Amino acid sequence: MIREHPRIAAGVALAALLLAFLLLRSRDNSWRIVNEHPQGVAIVAFGDSLTQGYQLGEAESYPAQLAKLIDRPIVNRGVSGDSTADGLARLDRDVLSESPRVVLLSLGANDMLRRQPIDETFANLRQIVDRLQARGALVVLIGVEGFPMVHGDYGPRYRALARKTGCVYVPDMLDDVFGDPALMYDQIHPNAAGYARIARRIESEAGAYLKR
Repeated sequence: MIREHPRIAAGVALAALLLAFLLLRSRDNSWRIVNEHPQGVAIVAFGDSLTQGYQLGEAESYPAQLAKLIDRPIVNRGVSGDSTADGLARLDRDVLSESPRVVLLSLGANDMLRRQPIDETFANLRQIVDRLQARGALVVLIGVEGFPMVHGDYGPRYRALARKTGCVYVPDMLDDVFGDPALMYDQIHPNAAGYARIARRIESEAGAYLKR
């Protein structure tokens, strides 16, 4: 019996860690959602190449595949190479002009890859969120986490922004996609199958808001 104690203790510790993770994860979107019943007309996907669908057909991007899942049209306003500053500069032209009801916001990956100051990145995102919400739109903030040792602690910063501003939050867009050869077009961008997985995940996390 004595020799079993370390195994039991290890099992209990593992179970506790798993429970803590699940409890932490379950807190996503437990906060008050701003514009839960939004004004506006269009659902707009606003982002960079991960939204545009780099080197793929229009129907293979995640917004196009998500539109089929929710049976609602989604306007794709992804531009390859865009940073958060670029997105802020074209917000009026490409998003607010569409009278957005819901905006799927996924920017920051290029800031991360280019080692832009993280405070500047999230200040830009905050401005985008504030302006969208001021127009009555519900914002679905989609995070990209990267590697904390290299890129900084992006995941917690996205979540903190979502909580503080009342966005619906979808953590780590590329979770269970990045690094899987069957789901990647190149080292950074998903292929059609990868975007299909992303679309299903966003539908699972935020579909109830998108279908209103």
